Amino acid sequence: MEKKPFITLEQAKDIIKDIPTPFHIYDEKGIRENARALNKAFSWNKGYKEYFAVKATPNPYLMKILQEEGCGMDCSSYTELELCEACGITGSDIMFSSNVTPVQDMKKAYELGANINLDDLTHVEFIKKVCGVPKTICCRYNPGGVFKLADSEEKVQVMDTPGDSKYGMSEEQMVEAFTELKKAGAEEFGIHAFLASNTVSNEYYPELAGILFNLAVRLHKKTGVHIKFINLSGGVGVDYKPEQPKNDIAIIGEGVRKKFEEILVPEGMGDVEIYTELGRYMLAPYGALVATAIHEKHIYKEYIGLDACAANLMRPAMYGSYHHITVLGKENEPCDHKYDVTGGLCENNDKFAIDRMLPKIDMGDIIYIHDAGAHGFSMGYNYNGKLRSAEVLLKEDGSHKLIRRAETPGDYFATFDFSDDFKLPKD
Repeated sequence: MEKKPFITLEQAKDIIKDIPTPFHIYDEKGIRENARALNKAFSWNKGYKEYFAVKATPNPYLMKILQEEGCGMDCSSYTELELCEACGITGSDIMFSSNVTPVQDMKKAYELGANINLDDLTHVEFIKKVCGVPKTICCRYNPGGVFKLADSEEKVQVMDTPGDSKYGMSEEQMVEAFTELKKAGAEEFGIHAFLASNTVSNEYYPELAGILFNLAVRLHKKTGVHIKFINLSGGVGVDYKPEQPKNDIAIIGEGVRKKFEEILVPEGMGDVEIYTELGRYMLAPYGALVATAIHEKHIYKEYIGLDACAANLMRPAMYGSYHHITVLGKENEPCDHKYDVTGGLCENNDKFAIDRMLPKIDMGDIIYIHDAGAHGFSMGYNYNGKLRSAEVLLKEDGSHKLIRRAETPGDYFATFDFSDDFKLPKD
């Protein structure tokens, strides 16, 4: 299959007149259409809600677009909670996933009225002391062991290893937590679990749903609590490589519905609300890193150097992840040149691609790096004195808007104490 950029060379050149490369760009039309397809896929559940994982792309403009499409926000830090508050997102429109949580974070989540998801049994006493137990509370489940998925040919695929994960509670701990939280005044309960990351399989969510639905039945029988919602969390991935199949969210939603009808409805639990916490699926394909080829090097290999680096998109350097690359304006030219595509960071792993077959790249060519809309800008950093790039929104009408300016040296130096003999550098 072919991966196509959502901007043309002409559009890129027009944007670059205002905003120099490198920059991240996001496609408003694609984001909205994707959110609507997701909501339609789960419309069979009256209480369904998607809580966008803010960590994936914490930008208020993008958050507001998703809010307009009916999404809530999933937060895991004080700053993310404040960002939601700044966007007018509060109360049950926030899911707060507790994880080694500082006191101020838990207090903030409680004050905002967020749905709080406790990660550990010890957090029951922690939340009692810090702020008290809210009427609605959630706990995170970890089944341990290895999570396997059988595909249509009955081949077993190992998806992930929950037993090695730091997150969640055992079933016995869930029973104890629900019992203690009920005694402390909780009236409605949620169940949450995340068993695999970036799955490209229509079977992942239905399989996870089956596990959590059966767990919900057992917990209800053992503790007598009312299960208000079951949060399938994230894990639905995207096809980073052109040859990968795409997830079909309609098939996924139908698979979850069948498990719901099979497991929960016969137990009188047909009122349970289904939540999701998708980040990558919501935004990755609708964002790209746009850079310019500024250097070439011919030694033992052929290198193309960009004005972007791993500080702008660290997934390839950190994980060896694949991101497809298009040379804008050369989409129809043969990919007959083998390159390592690199940045200018003083680290040898600063490579967006290794031995990648691409069209001949000339200096000044505009490079479009696909699927950078999630865990792209948000994972940026300032190592080597590199500055974070701008973020741009491609609006539905084809115009563009700067939604985060690029950092300047002044930003980099702003947190130093220059009260002694130092002089603050000027931008």
